[in-house]
Amino acid sequence: MECDLQKTAKYFGLTRSKLIALMRDKGLLNDRNLPAFPVRDREYLRIKDSNWYHEKAGMQYSQSTKVRQAGIRWLAEQLGLKLPAIPADNRDVA
Repeated sequence: MECDLQKTAKYFGLTRSKLIALMRDKGLLNDRNLPAFPVRDREYLRIKDSNWYHEKAGMQYSQSTKVRQAGIRWLAEQLGLKLPAIPADNRDVA
């Protein structure tokens, strides 16, 4: 499971901009809202590359930050946030 910053912020009861501000203050995100240390934090955060074709402008490319499942607890610890109850993951139950 991966979440974008909007869903992650909602999970913690924050706005996306507040979460980004907290993550930037801690040095976790750079000025483009991408992981500041993508190799060090790869277990928790990742960069998602996207592209699409625009009729007038041609190919467009973007990058965004995704929070991995392990990143939720890690972010709570890094930012001093209260961790809401996490629903059980039953995907591995036969």
